[in-house]
Amino acid sequence: MQEAIRNAGRPLSPQEILEETQEEIPGLGLATVYRNVKAMVDSRWLKPVELPGSPDRYELAGQDHHHHFHCRHCDKVYDVEGCPGNLSSITPEGFVLESHEIVLYGSCPDCNTSE
Repeated sequence: MQEAIRNAGRPLSPQEILEETQEEIPGLGLATVYRNVKAMVDSRWLKPVELPGSPDRYELAGQDHHHHFHCRHCDKVYDVEGCPGNLSSITPEGFVLESHEIVLYGSCPDCNTSE
């Protein structure tokens, strides 16, 4: 399961982890995937990627700060390297910015070519 997550190169849902791992581990069930994902999050090997209105995906912990792209067609989530930087210029006066998350939405290359 860890190898499938490592090789994916993008955040995966538990269902995607199951699909990527079933060939290697026949008979693997979704409940087992959830238990293993929870253990890997608890051990800080994985971290959840929380997306508004969508179930969590999971990615390797310890990565540099980055954001995500969510394909509205296939529902896959991809890493977006980099960050727009200092967001204090758009922070309302008197507010203190502590952190941020940016999610881009649209179509991935696979879904773009199929339309």
